[in-house]
Amino acid sequence: MSDEPALIHPLVTDAEGRPLDVMQLRGLTVDCIVGLYNRERVTPQPLRLDVALFLDARQAAVGGKLANTVHYGRLAGELRFLLDACRFELLESAAEAVCRYLLAPPTDAAPHASVRAATVRVTKPEALGGWAIPSLQVHRAAEEMVYRTEEEPFGRVDVIHEGATYGIYRLRVEPGGRLPPRVNEDTEGCELVLGAGLLLQGQPVARGMAFHLPRDRMHRYDNPTTTEQTLLGVYRPRMALAAKGSVEGLEGPPSEGTLYYLPE
Repeated sequence: MSDEPALIHPLVTDAEGRPLDVMQLRGLTVDCIVGLYNRERVTPQPLRLDVALFLDARQAAVGGKLANTVHYGRLAGELRFLLDACRFELLESAAEAVCRYLLAPPTDAAPHASVRAATVRVTKPEALGGWAIPSLQVHRAAEEMVYRTEEEPFGRVDVIHEGATYGIYRLRVEPGGRLPPRVNEDTEGCELVLGAGLLLQGQPVARGMAFHLPRDRMHRYDNPTTTEQTLLGVYRPRMALAAKGSVEGLEGPPSEGTLYYLPE
C-alpha cells in the first residue's frame, strides 16, 4: 500500500459551509472479472479499490451510535461483494457502480449517516504486466444521483445501477412480507443479506451472507420481523422487474453461502 498515492479529493462542505468529514477505505483488493478482452472475461485478476466518503460525523462522535456514521467493516464486505458479483467490463463501469452504491440513501435494515459525496479510485495492478499500473479516480455528489424505485408485492426494489451486462438492486422486503422464488432462465446472480431477521427457505440467515442464484432456481425469503429487511442483488443480465416470474415449489435447499462481513 505504501507505493500507492493518496486519494486526491476536493473540499466538500455542508449547507452551512462547514467542511464535511472524510472517511476512507484504502487498499481493498479483490480477485475478480474486470476487462473487455477474452482472457479477462474468464480469468480473475486483482482489482484494487480506494474510496473516500464525505459525511458529517459530529452526531456519531457525541452519541457513539453506528447508525450516525458508516459501518466501514460492513461497507468493505458489501464492496467486495459488488466486485465479485458484477464482472465489470471497464474501470469506468466499476467506479460508477461503486459511487452509486455509496451514495444511495440508507434503508431501515442498514441505517447509516447520509453520504453527501464520494471519491472512488479503481486500479488494475497486473493489467499491463508491470509496464505501468492503470487506474481511474472519479468524484460524485449525492445530488447528481437519481434512483428509481419499483413497487413489488413483497415491498420495493431500488435500482442502484444498471450496466451493459448486469444490474445492481436493493430488494426491500416489507414487515411480514415474502420474496418468493423467482425463475428466469436467462438470468443468474448473487444476493447479499444486509439485515438481521430474514428467513431463507424457512431458516434464519446471518447478516452478511451471500448466495449464488443459478438460472433455473432461486431462493425464497420471508421477513417475520416488524421492520423492513433488505437484500443487495446483482443479476446478469439486468433484472427485468416487470417480466420476472414467481413460481412456487421450485425452491430447493439453499446453495452454500459466502460470508462477506467480519465477525462482530
